Amino acid sequence: QVQLVESGGGLVQTGGSLRLSCTASGRSLGPFAVGWFRQAPGKERVVVGALSWNGSHKYYADSVKGRFSISRNSVKNTTYLQMNDLKPEDTAVYYCNAGHYAEGRYFPRAGYWGQGTQVTVSS
Repeated sequence: QVQLVESGGGLVQTGGSLRLSCTASGRSLGPFAVGWFRQAPGKERVVVGALSWNGSHKYYADSVKGRFSISRNSVKNTTYLQMNDLKPEDTAVYYCNAGHYAEGRYFPRAGYWGQGTQVTVSS
C-alpha cells in the first residue's frame, strides 16, 4: 500500500506560481505512474497531468499545457506539480495518485490517493 500526502497549496494571485509536492510512504513510487488531478467545487475530479513510471511519457490537459509541469524524484519518493501563470479557473483541490500509464492514458489506482491540497487563485 502507498500512502500519499500532498503539500504546497495556498492562495496566490493571478499570474503567480506554486509547486505542489506529493510524498509517498509505505512503498516506493518507482514502479508507478503518477497523476495529478483537481476538483473544483461542484465539479468532477479531472486529470491535470500524468507521468509514466520512467518519465518517458507525459500527459497534460489542454487547459494547463505549457503552464504546468510534472516531475518526480525517486530518492525523495516524491512527485511535483509545478504550476506557473496561474489563473482563477485553476482554483481547486489538487490530488495526486499512483497508478498506471498506457497508450497515452493514465489509469488511477483506487485507494492510492492523497488527501488533497487547496489551491486558490485570486483575480
